[in-house]
Amino acid sequence: MTTIKKLAAIGAALALAFSSSAQAEGKIRIAEQFGIVYLLLNVAQDQKLIEKHGKKQGVDIDVDWVKLSGGAVINDALLSGSIDIAGAGVGPLMTIWDRTKGRQNVRGVASLGSFPYYLVSTNLAVKSIADFGPKDRIALPAVTVSVQARILQMAAAKQWGVAQFKKLDPITQTVPHPDAAAALIAGKTELNGHFGGPPFQEQELAGNPNAHVVLDSYEVLGGPASSTVLYATEKYVKENPKTYRAFLDALVEAAQIVAANPESATDSYLRVNKGNTDRALLLKIIKDPKVQFRVAPQNTLGLAQFLHQVGAIRNKPASWKDYFFVHPAIASGS
Repeated sequence: MTTIKKLAAIGAALALAFSSSAQAEGKIRIAEQFGIVYLLLNVAQDQKLIEKHGKKQGVDIDVDWVKLSGGAVINDALLSGSIDIAGAGVGPLMTIWDRTKGRQNVRGVASLGSFPYYLVSTNLAVKSIADFGPKDRIALPAVTVSVQARILQMAAAKQWGVAQFKKLDPITQTVPHPDAAAALIAGKTELNGHFGGPPFQEQELAGNPNAHVVLDSYEVLGGPASSTVLYATEKYVKENPKTYRAFLDALVEAAQIVAANPESATDSYLRVNKGNTDRALLLKIIKDPKVQFRVAPQNTLGLAQFLHQVGAIRNKPASWKDYFFVHPAIASGS
């Protein structure tokens, strides 16, 4: 190849690379996990709200939906560049915010709502977390990292003192919510506890006569709290302003749809998840006054500061705004 042809080839390659980066707007890859806590995303997917609001911004948005399980897996996917928007608990958000501060600067995008998470046990001898013994096994979406794991640590600190916040970690196991629920309902495995979320906790309580609530996350956190959130890297937010705005606008509309027409939202959940979850049970959860589908985060700072207190994160947040991006849709957060 002549020098001129080589230069032409290099120039073409650079032009292609520039063109690809310049066309970054209009692409979003979203990772969610399992449960009704992801309903806003399900409604947005089913009714193509992101694409709708993208057109209002003058952008045709290509949306990829990914289903993963566990905050550690979600965080790895975000940092590897496999996804753009991560859906997980406040615990994983705090872990990755702390880890990337001053580098990728991962922060929260929005809340998916406030939901009570129940620690359910089928061991009738267990009335509170103080009754768990070494032979008990508690399923969590991600040991030590998931929001359920962090809330359990917070509860242990209240029960036995801050120095004992890891007291129950040895009896926890990483199990996806659907598998954990199936195990508790069947009652034929070593798992006899599950710190999950809706609708799995309700299925367990209805499906096994021995299943009962040992711990309510609202009691630990001091009231309704946004346990499940969405987050992204600073790079993605800055480089894709129109796509990012369309995504937030879609979430806001999804929340409005859930509030105005819970029946339609229930059907969206069933279509997207293609499961056989009882529709009446889902609708009951969505209409539960303790459940709030809202994009502004609520009551997240207490857990964040607890994680700093016990050394789980190095950076102490002074405000929820330290670990969330600024956007009008979440201005009323806490």
